[in-house]
Amino acid sequence: MNRPLRTTLGGALTAAMLATVAVAPAQAHPAGRPPAVLALPDGFQPEGIATAGRYAYLGSRATGAIQRVDLVTGRGTTIGAATGTPSLGLKVDPRGRLFVSGGTAGDARVLDTRTGEVLARYQFATAPTFVNDVVLTRDAAYFTDSNRPVLYRLPLGRRGALPPADAFTTITLTGAYEQVGTGVNLNGIATTPDGRALIVVQSTTGTLYRVDPATGASTVVDVPGHTFTNGDGLLLLGRTLYVVQNRLNQIAVVRLNHAGTAGTLTGTLTDPNFDVPTTVAKALGRLYLPNARFTTPPTPTTPYTVVAVRAH
Repeated sequence: MNRPLRTTLGGALTAAMLATVAVAPAQAHPAGRPPAVLALPDGFQPEGIATAGRYAYLGSRATGAIQRVDLVTGRGTTIGAATGTPSLGLKVDPRGRLFVSGGTAGDARVLDTRTGEVLARYQFATAPTFVNDVVLTRDAAYFTDSNRPVLYRLPLGRRGALPPADAFTTITLTGAYEQVGTGVNLNGIATTPDGRALIVVQSTTGTLYRVDPATGASTVVDVPGHTFTNGDGLLLLGRTLYVVQNRLNQIAVVRLNHAGTAGTLTGTLTDPNFDVPTTVAKALGRLYLPNARFTTPPTPTTPYTVVAVRAH
């Protein structure tokens, strides 16, 4: 039996912020209540989001820059310089480190959220590749590749020590998982409620799979009568799995069994401010999603936002 993976929980970050970069003002909101819509820099093209305390971290799929947003005030700070390659799925660990999926660059990097310093970089693959999303557990980070039927495992040492550049493992998926064509296949990733396995969504088929992280063996997560068309980011809170369905502008809410082998669709969440949301993170008692706006041609002046909704 596999040892529980146990996802990490982001802690509050107390270090001083870098010089604040002004972005468009947040929408007006009642005193003491954080805004429901927060503005990002024009042209930013967000995709991933991670939260820690009152802050959200967002990556640009256009430039790779990382933006830190105060969810209470709406003010933004650039903490990670543009790389010229995408910054997609993100997660923050309790040590204030941001794990970033590198998309077409085939890599991942780890940043210090206080300084923006790149602490480590890992080259998983070369083209064709699309390193899309990441989940953190007690002893590893797992990344999906939307162009390949594999996961990349980055082991974490004692006290979360980062490994050398070549110390990752490529896990080939076997069993029920199906790779379809050359589009986006593997996408979001989370752990099962019991912490013993991983759950991934296949965007092309809308199927959820449970994956044994030790072997790569996969089985379909049985959610009777439902598939997750355009499935993107995943978020597990207790036994509730939130599945972002980007172009459908909604979040499917699934109640899983303890092992994550089956679940029941309990509802969907949507909001009139959604404009192709991609990923989801929780903070301040709400769910936050960046609008990727895939159906809007991007320009340097195209506006982008983050939307908050109440959890189901």
